[in-house]
Amino acid sequence: MKIVAVTSPGGPEVLQLAEAPDPTPAAGEVVLDVAATAVNRADLLQRQGFYNPPPGAVTWPGLEASGTVSAVGSGVTGWKVGDAACALLAGGGYAERVAVPAGQLLPVPRGIGVVDAAALPEVVCTVWNNVFMLARLAAGELLLVHGGASGIGTMAIQLACAFDARVAVTAGSAEKLERCRELGAEVLVNYRTQDFVDAVRRASDGRGANVVLDNMGAKYLARNVDALATGGRLVIIGLQGGTKAELNLGTMLARRATLFATTLRARPPGEKAEIVASVREHVWPLLESRRVRPVIHARLPLAAAADAHKMIEASAHVGKVLLTVQR
Repeated sequence: MKIVAVTSPGGPEVLQLAEAPDPTPAAGEVVLDVAATAVNRADLLQRQGFYNPPPGAVTWPGLEASGTVSAVGSGVTGWKVGDAACALLAGGGYAERVAVPAGQLLPVPRGIGVVDAAALPEVVCTVWNNVFMLARLAAGELLLVHGGASGIGTMAIQLACAFDARVAVTAGSAEKLERCRELGAEVLVNYRTQDFVDAVRRASDGRGANVVLDNMGAKYLARNVDALATGGRLVIIGLQGGTKAELNLGTMLARRATLFATTLRARPPGEKAEIVASVREHVWPLLESRRVRPVIHARLPLAAAADAHKMIEASAHVGKVLLTVQR
């Protein structure tokens, strides 16, 4: 099969088409004939040599994919050859086929095409696990989402609104903020010209955000804590702004705040299966009723993976960038 290999750590040009053996399903796995995969910032880090696959995962990128089940391993129930599905992966989505534990598989939601379903597994599982399962965002609470126009951000806005929470976002342009507003965000902060702490406090009568979903890490740590309401929950899922910063524990104590820092990729299959099952129960009905939808910026062929990485690096996108497999 064709894959997109990382020939050596470096820029987008190191992504090259190559060949690899077709996967066979181990016990508890299925093989998916890939229709599309999606580009995530973790893929860029892996390409640069900063985010190696977990033990046992294939070496080429791709944290989610959609397609058709073409083989079923022993012990798998509920899936058969020919089923349309999308999958949360530890890697390997940049390929024509991928083996995946059956517990990480989701049906393609009714009303969404199989290609566009590739935009769902990673962002939905990330947002659902962090904002709802861990941080317990509730109706009427205020969620602050950094990078509101990203794939994660566009899904977080929609899910929070679907559960009757309020949403504040940061983004770097008026155009991106307008797209966030269309999705349901009500507090719009241009991080280039505005202070998100002040904006959040003004929008909440001085209370602050109940939950902050952060992709920046060190750069925003102190200000995120300042933006929290009493009992607030800060969830760090990315380190685009660095890994080390000073934390004022006095502010944390005074606010009775909680800090979560999580990743999804390296978790064992059992944990991922629990998240996927919760997503299927709580989020899939919202997708099928059209209350929530994937936001897709571009669809490019698998051979154009380097162009897709350049698009993400330029931060000119809103939502997801997909790579499609042509057969």
